[in-house]
Amino acid sequence: MIDIKISHKLSQVCSGTRLGLIQSDIKYQKNNQFLWNEIEKLTYHIKSSLNLKQIAQLPIIRHTRDAYLALGKEPARYRCSAEALLRRVVSGKELYRVNNIVDIINFISISSQFSIGCYDFNKLTEPISFDIGKPSENYKAIGRGMINIENLPVFRDKLGPFGSPTSDSERSMITAQTNRIMIAIIDFNGKDPLEEAMERTILCLEQYAEAREINCYVI
Repeated sequence: MIDIKISHKLSQVCSGTRLGLIQSDIKYQKNNQFLWNEIEKLTYHIKSSLNLKQIAQLPIIRHTRDAYLALGKEPARYRCSAEALLRRVVSGKELYRVNNIVDIINFISISSQFSIGCYDFNKLTEPISFDIGKPSENYKAIGRGMINIENLPVFRDKLGPFGSPTSDSERSMITAQTNRIMIAIIDFNGKDPLEEAMERTILCLEQYAEAREINCYVI
């Protein structure tokens, strides 16, 4: 099991916080067309059934936005990844094709509304905590440059912060050398369908990334 905990400070502010954790060996692929076909079907459905104003009111998105407000972070400026992905889809833009692992995470995120972190486990140093960003704290985010993570919910290990529901860091990103991953599905409400999202993630990992040695649990 991964040595990870939710910090007392974060639990005090966001008492319903849970993490659905999945650890797995995987096979990296630059592209999986079968997966992308499923993503295109889903994005077509989302575009035809949602508009931009509705996204912020989706239950799980709203719970994440409420958590950001409670922590003192403006959710419209630092949108969680699930909301940002859904807004991209509804605006008529394609999701980025990254690799099979990141594409799986984006697929599950837009279908479940959960923001999901996915990390190269071999780049992390336990113990790991889900905490609150410290004053003036920042890191180099994937595709975004340096971002201010003060008051954001953040994952950190012995080397410092490496991920948040808004954007993960380059330090822990998935690359062609990645062979073992840690996934964290973030539930701020404590009652949202976290286990269902975990099951769908595992099925996708098995189908599209030849996942094996899978461990999963909720904290």
